[in-house]
Amino acid sequence: MDGTQETLSRRGLFRGQFGATSQTEEGWYSVEGIAAGPGDVFWDGWADEQGVFVTGDDGVIFHFDGSDWTRLQCPAPVPIHALWGTDRSNLWAVGWMGLILRFDGETWHQDRGCVVDTSGKYPSVPDNTPLFDICGLEDGRAWAVGDRGTILHFDGTDWQSEDSGTRAHLRSVIALSGGQLLASGGDGTVLLRGDGGDWQKLDSAVSSNFTAALALGDRSALLVGGRYFVDANGFRGDVVLWNGDTFETLFPSAQFSRFREIGRTEKGIITLGDAGQIHLIREGEVARVQSGTSHDLLGLVCLPTGEALAVGDFGTVLVGDAEALECFAPAIAAGEVAPNWTPQESGTDRQLWGIWCDPEEGALYACGEEGTVLIRDRGQWEALPPAGDLGIHDLTRAPDGGLLAAGQLGEIHHFDGSSWRKHFDLFMDVTILSLWKHGTDQIFAAGDEGLVLHWAGDSWERMPSGTKSALYGLWGMDAEHLLAVGDFGQVMRWNGTRWDEFNAGTEHFLFDVWGRALDDIFIVGLSGTIGHFDGKRWQITPARARSDLLAVTGTEHDVVAVGAAGVAARHDGLRWHMEPTGSTAGLRAATVDRDGRYYAAGDGGTILIRDPS
Repeated sequence: MDGTQETLSRRGLFRGQFGATSQTEEGWYSVEGIAAGPGDVFWDGWADEQGVFVTGDDGVIFHFDGSDWTRLQCPAPVPIHALWGTDRSNLWAVGWMGLILRFDGETWHQDRGCVVDTSGKYPSVPDNTPLFDICGLEDGRAWAVGDRGTILHFDGTDWQSEDSGTRAHLRSVIALSGGQLLASGGDGTVLLRGDGGDWQKLDSAVSSNFTAALALGDRSALLVGGRYFVDANGFRGDVVLWNGDTFETLFPSAQFSRFREIGRTEKGIITLGDAGQIHLIREGEVARVQSGTSHDLLGLVCLPTGEALAVGDFGTVLVGDAEALECFAPAIAAGEVAPNWTPQESGTDRQLWGIWCDPEEGALYACGEEGTVLIRDRGQWEALPPAGDLGIHDLTRAPDGGLLAAGQLGEIHHFDGSSWRKHFDLFMDVTILSLWKHGTDQIFAAGDEGLVLHWAGDSWERMPSGTKSALYGLWGMDAEHLLAVGDFGQVMRWNGTRWDEFNAGTEHFLFDVWGRALDDIFIVGLSGTIGHFDGKRWQITPARARSDLLAVTGTEHDVVAVGAAGVAARHDGLRWHMEPTGSTAGLRAATVDRDGRYYAAGDGGTILIRDPS
């Protein structure tokens, strides 16, 4: 079922000329940032140039505006199965218990369905017949279909019932060229609505339970669905071609999973189904696409770029192109075109791994390759004596008031104001990547292979961290509340007694963490990953940057993240904005001084400053 591909010749599309192929398409990508849990089920969505709607069980409606996913208010807590509209001020949604919603551009309103009796239950009345699909014409007329042959027609003013001539459950309705409509559903039911408004049952000669259809052009369509096979103890999918006169089952020898949806993207025709099944019809071939999930995929949302989202069980949201949602990113305002960051002369061409502002004295330091340590003195960066021969990744204040520098081979060096001495040696090829200090005698260090070290006043002790992943960044409120982030979305939380996993909902590498409070924490990482913890849950913001984000820091007013290729992003309290830096150097560390000036350090000795004005 997972490895079968078939060939569909476009020249022979209506002649049934098919053959096998062994091609498999590259996979889809998981969309992050939508606050969905494992119990959520998404059924469908709709998109325009301004953003994306995704709907599901319990009246869930999420909207993505190019920056954030927001859950919108819904008048009824029942599953929403399908959406259609001419634009977002004329957008319809249908669902369980006959629910029909209309969006006016700002708010969702209930137009029909979800009738309750005196006990607060849904009675068995025609208005509560479940609806599963909706489509319409450019003039605003719409049709919705559902159980027991239900077909409703919106004539521009009201919803009225139309006689379908069947009691079969209908699951799909599409518009054909010339204003005709095609509805389909259980037991091979296919209905055609002609120009006169009457529905005619067609002889499909296929017993499949059709769930979706796609108009191909002049009075023709592809229908998909599935049938239960006792010998297979499960459903198998069907693809059926209607050429305007007859029906033909395509790929009869292929053992597809049951299909749930079909749509068109710039890459070709996409089919979705059970167990994460995605197939692509393109250039005369049908190929299995790697979805990266085993969850049932139920809906396809076509994006204005020609890409699409796939949605389904367990809060699954996938996209066919990793950068597809960037089309909704708000443009940088005109006032932000000039670089907000200006370069400073560092006096070195060594790669800089860290930059740090001493909270006690306000002094600024940077560190990097070959023991490089810089200090900013009277507006200029000056080099201190090298802290050994190896790379230095982070700095902090020593318990006695000196300076600590940590880095490669697990070495920690101490500077007393004139010279360095070795403060600690792990005697292992493990790099210390981050330091964090609280008070006068509590210091933590983290690094490769899950390394965590702790200084509690007398000596450095290695702690069991509960992970073998590299830990790149540390941040905490105090010695009993600390976070470390690392490979494959790893977030570890220290509670004063032990380290435990703290799932952030992403598998991207995380390179840094910073927060204002325990309910206001930011993480950044691979491919522009940005996450925020509000005290209850993590929310992963869809990437506004293609480049990796390597460092994050902030003030009570804003937050800044920097990363590869000179990328920088600023959160103003409401949303993230990309900022030009005028640099293409990788920015590997960031800090902020007492006056709210941000500093970023990175490749080739690069140091940039962002003035708060």
